[in-house]
Amino acid sequence: MNTSSARGIVSERLKTINKCVTPLQVNVRKRCIVALGRQAGIDEIMVRRTKEEAAETRNGILDAAERVFFEKGVSRTTLADIALEAGVTRGAIYWHFANKGDLFTAMFDRSLLPLDELVEATLDTKEPDPLGRMRDIFIWCMRNIALDEQRRRVFDILFLKCEFVEDMGPVRERHQTNMREGKEKIERGLLNAVDKGQLPAQLDTHHATTILHALFTGILYDSLMWPESIDLKNESERLIDSCFDVMRYSPSMLRPAA
Repeated sequence: MNTSSARGIVSERLKTINKCVTPLQVNVRKRCIVALGRQAGIDEIMVRRTKEEAAETRNGILDAAERVFFEKGVSRTTLADIALEAGVTRGAIYWHFANKGDLFTAMFDRSLLPLDELVEATLDTKEPDPLGRMRDIFIWCMRNIALDEQRRRVFDILFLKCEFVEDMGPVRERHQTNMREGKEKIERGLLNAVDKGQLPAQLDTHHATTILHALFTGILYDSLMWPESIDLKNESERLIDSCFDVMRYSPSMLRPAA
């Protein structure tokens, strides 16, 4: 029973109680009102506790999935493996998630980088330094993945241990959508920077977006595949500045002459 249902029942019972008119009935009514109020409070507490327990179980399943995916790879992991690791039944997993792909998506979504404000700043036509805000985004992403062990593990699963086959088809489509939307925002940010005079007026923003996205994801891939090859914590600024300098000064980044 949810909170609104409990309150509805109490309300209906009070309508009946309020019809009492004799002194004895009035005293009975008062006691009933107190009892019903207490019951409604208990129902609210139980609903809240049930929601908290469900959220705790769900997070426990996601934590377990993350560990098993990292150890075995996504395609070799079954829901039974995750249930065993989480200490729950497969039924508990199906209560929260439709299938392995749904579970994987939920695991990845909770590790998405919280960049909404920074991204909006790069797109805001009133932002005086959109290129600087974009630079902040890329540097923050690199450093965060280098320093946040849990987020790095999730990206390791996505880049190195996830095969987009069979029941992972919808996950592949979701990933493609995220890439497409991300690249669209990058290009809009670059156009904003062009309008502010921070990049050449003839910059081919579509081409620049392709190069910038490929360089960024390639750097992340290399840092996950061969951690000793790139020090993201200390080299992020130089890596991103090098990419931005290519956009500023390379003739090959300009739109072809008509």
